[in-house]
Amino acid sequence: TVQQSNRTAANVSVKKVDGQTLMSPAEVYASTVNSVVSINCSAVSTNIFGQQTESASSGSGFIYTADGYIVTNQHVVANASSINVTLYNGDTYPAKLVGSDSDYDVAVLKIDAKDLPAVTLGNSTDVNVGDTVMAIGNPLGELTFSMSQGIVSCVNRAINVEGTPFNMIQVDASINPGNSGGPLFNMQGEVVGINSQIFSTSGGFMGLSFAIPIDLAMQIKDQLVKDGRVTRGYVGVFIQEINQELADSLGLKTPEGALVTKTEKDSPAEKAGLRERDVILALNGKKVTSSVTLPSLVSTIRPGTEVTMTVFRDGKEQEIKVTVGSNKATEEKQATAANETRLGVTTRPLTKEEEKKAETTG
Repeated sequence: TVQQSNRTAANVSVKKVDGQTLMSPAEVYASTVNSVVSINCSAVSTNIFGQQTESASSGSGFIYTADGYIVTNQHVVANASSINVTLYNGDTYPAKLVGSDSDYDVAVLKIDAKDLPAVTLGNSTDVNVGDTVMAIGNPLGELTFSMSQGIVSCVNRAINVEGTPFNMIQVDASINPGNSGGPLFNMQGEVVGINSQIFSTSGGFMGLSFAIPIDLAMQIKDQLVKDGRVTRGYVGVFIQEINQELADSLGLKTPEGALVTKTEKDSPAEKAGLRERDVILALNGKKVTSSVTLPSLVSTIRPGTEVTMTVFRDGKEQEIKVTVGSNKATEEKQATAANETRLGVTTRPLTKEEEKKAETTG
């Protein structure tokens, strides 16, 4: 005798994403999948024999305005001669590249459409370790509009991607090549990150996935839409990581912050009065946990903006106002000393051992 349940499948309701309503994973998918897009690119290149060849690539993205602006990763659309965007309903549109930033791996596309279902953006600063998150995208470029679920493994994970310091959201949701550029949702259906990188020894998912925090991505997006490019903020200090021995010698309770080793002549830092052995603890109230944290904070601030640095000097904290400059004026002078980081430009590269263990893809 075979026993069979008489249970009928429950209908999944589409809910309005208001930032307050907690949803089931099925409801998050139903309420947001129409805002996710599949991106297919082609590129024409000339080989060593002088022959033109065409290659194809694919990725994911999401609609952030109803009139057709779309956010994705820069590496999804890099060097593309044509870009096509496919919606969940099957409609396909040619896309124009509005602007892209290779350092922070964000690109903005525009399609000629209206009344599109845009996502609702959340705040990546509200993300906590242990929060449930979901990624929707197109793994392998073929398994379109797939969802995977996991938890946040770490927030503000400081990693270095090809010389660019990132504070990323680390998750264990399954993300594979093709997921790049797709949205990372919280349980309220808000976008809190852009799926961007995986660390793997095999090229496939190994439980180490990274998303660009949506707050950072939107700062980059705003500049791309306005100017078509991103101008990096610059302060002009060299900084060093603080270990326990340094913390003890400086009178710090914990080895946190970024130690100033020197300032550049006529730089915003020098003009503001920053000096050697200052420890930068916070920028506009955002805590600087290490020397890797600071460059990513400064580099996204528009030149000309006045910021407040919380500095530990001579055994006590004080606030110093600094007007952020543009790093364009110093591109030819970029240099780093041993174990030092140029603010807003570079940070510690992966060691040989780390390079052997990890391969970046996405």
